[in-house]
Amino acid sequence: MKFKAYQVSMWIFFGAAVFEFSLMSVQAAEKPVFNPPPVAQDWANLAKLPDWTGVWNPDISDQNAQIVSNPPPWNAKIALQIKKLDAEEKAGRPRGLFVDCLPEGMPSWMLITHNALEFEFTPGRVTLLGESDGNRIRRIYTDGRPHPDDPDPTFHGHSIGHWEDTTLVVDTIGILPQVYIAISEAVGVPNNGDLHVIEHIHLDGPEILRDELEIIAPNVLTRPWKTTRSYFRQRARKYDIVEGVCLQGLDSEAKDEDGNDVFVPVTQINGNPAPPK
Repeated sequence: MKFKAYQVSMWIFFGAAVFEFSLMSVQAAEKPVFNPPPVAQDWANLAKLPDWTGVWNPDISDQNAQIVSNPPPWNAKIALQIKKLDAEEKAGRPRGLFVDCLPEGMPSWMLITHNALEFEFTPGRVTLLGESDGNRIRRIYTDGRPHPDDPDPTFHGHSIGHWEDTTLVVDTIGILPQVYIAISEAVGVPNNGDLHVIEHIHLDGPEILRDELEIIAPNVLTRPWKTTRSYFRQRARKYDIVEGVCLQGLDSEAKDEDGNDVFVPVTQINGNPAPPK
């Protein structure tokens, strides 16, 4: 009897283990697979998306007009800081927000960039590449994944998107609190956390791309700020994106003691090389 009872106990234990393993396998199978290898149909589906090829330049006059006609709704404390920064810029003493060569991040990249950008469509992803620095890249995941429960904050945040007809709807969270909400390269403040950006990006004519932004920054804005930015397309080969390395501007070319070509740091004043003595 003892032997039979032992056998029954072993079978119960073994059966429970098999059931638990089977349950874990089913749960694992139900989890979405990120970055699965694309199949032919995935590439074929890209042909159904709108044509965003070519190089896109920001409409600077549109940027300036938007800031004047639709400024951010700063809270009272931040408005005083912005007023001071604006006065310094107009007096020819701009502090410069981006002189340390850190990425502009979101949403400043889309708000104030003066540099070209391009879009790449691949299965499950839209990638934005910017001209001004090697760090200027955004990945917008369109494979149906959600945001992470606790994303690691980054300069550009975590972006997920989906297509509504010919409009790319993008939701971005997980942006570092130190990243600026800027209205010029000298006027802006850190978002101070809890930043949330929603975009509707679409063609507004054959050669115009429009980004409709809703910027939710409860620590610096009194309400969500809705604004737009426009880009115009350049198709000529001479407008291809070129390499830009911000840190290179902090160095000068020199020779070391062995005759090798090297970069050496130079003294900076307000983000620009100091004039030679």
